[in-house]
Amino acid sequence: MRVKDTLNLGKTKFKMRGNLPVKEVDRQKAWQENKVYEQRQKLNEGKPSFVLHDGPPYANGDIHMGHAMNKISKDIIVRYKSMNGFRAPYVPGWDTHGLPIEQQLTKMGYDRKKMKTSEFRDLCRQYALEQVERQKAEFKRLGVAAEWDDPYLTLDPKFEAAEIRVFGKMNDEGLIYKGKRPVYWSWSSESAMAEAEVDYHDVTSPSAFYAEHVVDGKGILDDNTYMVVWTTTPWTIPASEGITLGADFDYAVVQPEGEDKKYVVAEALLAQSADRFGWHNVKTLKTVKGADLEHVLAEHPFYPDRKLVTMLGDFVTLDGGTGLVHTAPGLGEDDFNVGMEYGLPILVPVNDQGIMTAEAGPDFEGVFYEDANQIALDKLKAMGLLLNYMPYEHSYPFDWRTKKPVIYRATPQWFASVDKIRQNILDAIDGVSFSPDWGKRRLYNMIRDRGDWVISRQRVWGVPLPIFYGEDGEAIITNETVNHVADLVEQYGSNVWFDRDAKDLLPDGFTSEHSPNGKFTKETDIMDVWFDSGTSHQGVLAARPYLTYPADLVLEGSDQYRGWFNSSLITSVAVANHAPYKQLISQGFTLDANGHKMSKSLGNTIAPSDIIDKMGAEIVRLWVTTVDTSADVRVSTENFVKVSDSYKKIRNTMRYLLANTADFEPETMTVPSNELEAGDQFMMVRLNQLIASLTAHYDQYDFLTVNKELMNFIINDLSAYYLDYAKDVLYIDAQNSHTRRSMQTVLYQITVALTKLMTPILPHTAEEIWDFLKEPEEYVQLAEMPQPVAIDGAAEINDKWTNFLAFRTHVLKALEEARNNKLIGKSADAELDVYATPEIQRMLDSLHADVRQILMVSDLQVADIADAPANSEQFDEDSLALVVKPAEGETCERCRLIKKDVGANPAYPEFCERCAHIVETEFPETATEGFNDEKPAN
Repeated sequence: MRVKDTLNLGKTKFKMRGNLPVKEVDRQKAWQENKVYEQRQKLNEGKPSFVLHDGPPYANGDIHMGHAMNKISKDIIVRYKSMNGFRAPYVPGWDTHGLPIEQQLTKMGYDRKKMKTSEFRDLCRQYALEQVERQKAEFKRLGVAAEWDDPYLTLDPKFEAAEIRVFGKMNDEGLIYKGKRPVYWSWSSESAMAEAEVDYHDVTSPSAFYAEHVVDGKGILDDNTYMVVWTTTPWTIPASEGITLGADFDYAVVQPEGEDKKYVVAEALLAQSADRFGWHNVKTLKTVKGADLEHVLAEHPFYPDRKLVTMLGDFVTLDGGTGLVHTAPGLGEDDFNVGMEYGLPILVPVNDQGIMTAEAGPDFEGVFYEDANQIALDKLKAMGLLLNYMPYEHSYPFDWRTKKPVIYRATPQWFASVDKIRQNILDAIDGVSFSPDWGKRRLYNMIRDRGDWVISRQRVWGVPLPIFYGEDGEAIITNETVNHVADLVEQYGSNVWFDRDAKDLLPDGFTSEHSPNGKFTKETDIMDVWFDSGTSHQGVLAARPYLTYPADLVLEGSDQYRGWFNSSLITSVAVANHAPYKQLISQGFTLDANGHKMSKSLGNTIAPSDIIDKMGAEIVRLWVTTVDTSADVRVSTENFVKVSDSYKKIRNTMRYLLANTADFEPETMTVPSNELEAGDQFMMVRLNQLIASLTAHYDQYDFLTVNKELMNFIINDLSAYYLDYAKDVLYIDAQNSHTRRSMQTVLYQITVALTKLMTPILPHTAEEIWDFLKEPEEYVQLAEMPQPVAIDGAAEINDKWTNFLAFRTHVLKALEEARNNKLIGKSADAELDVYATPEIQRMLDSLHADVRQILMVSDLQVADIADAPANSEQFDEDSLALVVKPAEGETCERCRLIKKDVGANPAYPEFCERCAHIVETEFPETATEGFNDEKPAN
């Protein structure tokens, strides 16, 4: 039902109340029942496509303010594009696999190790779907328009099948391999982790400096020499296989006073080392290059039978330590790489739970790795090899889910090679536009510097790695097997992998040279969840014919440079040799008022639902356009209170516009643009400028500027100027007079244009306004963005009226001064005498407008600047002088201006001649009694 209202002779009885928390829900229900999103999609059929691809949030827990900022930003873009000539479908998605959901079930009392895998997975699925529905309701409550009935979920069988096929294509390209190398290992999650799943925190570790006895100096060092090495992880000493130096560094062989031992340290760090170790009168026996010490052998401090080889590595620095680095290839990435180069064994004496194994030796076996630090220090001290130890503060990786530190640990894992296609990925980045611009360099550097991607996880809630093993242990991955598994998963879901035996997952009659007896086993690891979401370009964009691949735009938080931006780029280049997106926008994080990360444990969060329940979703939506989302955003309740004040300004202005166009019928009363009053033409020019500017800023996704210019137009162009003097026309002039209909024409067009322009940001409010307008579309969301109205001589009109506004600024200052001096009350009490140069007088004449009316004074006189009296106030470098004085005459009871002709018409003794004429013409029956009806407020 469209709401209409009528004018009550200049004073409108108009109701448009807020109550957003209640009314928004009713609006959203109506949109859903009337399928407004679907109607918009149908209207846009055949138009150019614009696809914003949704990076899936994780399905766990209520949404936070970062979610709200992200989804609202996307909604603004999609709504704008849909109203501005594009077919812009929006398919929301959710990331539904992974460790956090397994952890939630564990907290609920389920032990996956005591359950059938598929039963535990069914519980995970059920929990994930519940979380999706929970978050979906919250996103919809924000007013986000989307394909809510058919979102994409990474647990959907079709999506899982597409992911498996991506794995197969990458294997075909030789990008999938199994290897044993150090990866981030979360002992708290009992699984390998990707870089994107790791957060870094400052920690304090026991930094140890100790000596290792040289047993083969290769003719350069004698047997009484000790290599002084440094480590911040003493617990890894049992896994030590070597010592790494810098090839180009100079190393000093020194002997401190009072000692028979000789030591090797970097010459650049000798003074620092001597001070740290308490050495006195240190004598340098000789200096050698690091390259000359290559292959020198030392004995392990705990296990003399193990010889440590001296190696050269470019990761050694002189920023700290001694210039000689303890090296354990099984427990560090740099250590592994240099160890492989020198053919060292890969020793990993720590298990999945972070417990030291028998390989570490009897003193360490069964000890948690962190506790092994002290054991190692004590052993070194007892052997007289510990030169010093001290606390060392540094950044260390943590499992982003469990908040526990991780370790580097070499384990057999499946990897996706980044190195083989690294240049292709970097080339693809060049074809993407970024906002902010620095995003390109950030993503480029991450791809340039990252290692191969460990894609296997030792969990159960996820997509299985479609890998079989033969009787000889050889991995079997073929087009035939991968596609067969993908087909099964698409038909039955990924539980089929866990429910069936290997032979029942292989194609009928499948044979392999690796299994002469026809027996096969299957991989038990699942894929990294970043591989899940990272293949959404195939599971969503390429799978739905009404979408496009690559997407036109992705927009996510800046953490996704190492997450979804990164993983989806790698997989897309791997299977299609191009990026999955044409443009990438990143946003900052939402922080509390003090700049701290929001956390439930700290009690500093502000839930979107709290603001919505108190103020409405429109306040959250408007807030998004008041902050620079490209950087981190501080959020406080005070922010939303301020935004609420701005919203009230918008709402009250639109109420005024609606009230004063309620009796206006656009089809029959619209005044052609070339017949508008001069002041009204100028406002149309300003409206045209606003439309063009906001459209440009919407196109650039610059919502902050959209908000600023929209508010500036409402506050300055309308409230402080046009609507301020409009009352004298709207309430006083004859109802059907040309002046009133001219102004109403402009007010109505402003109302329609503003409503459309604010729809992407404030859709609930815009629809409420639309109910009162006389436009053909049932919903403003089904309308198109406004276009500028042709105004002849627009540039000239703008120039002269801009000059007038500068002149008006001086007048307002003079009126304010007179008001402060108690000379007048309101501006209508004043007579304004203007003394101006011929240029200013010509400017005023050229307006062809009632300048007195626009300035809202009762009388206006214009004279030459040469006639300005001594008491006038000078402006514009003495080209303008103003005198404000009380107007002479009596106050007209109708227009409230002070006029000398009040009572000139005896039939209306309380009215000025202008008002008497209007009333006499409009209401002749009142001529004998005077006009005693209720008068409009000025």
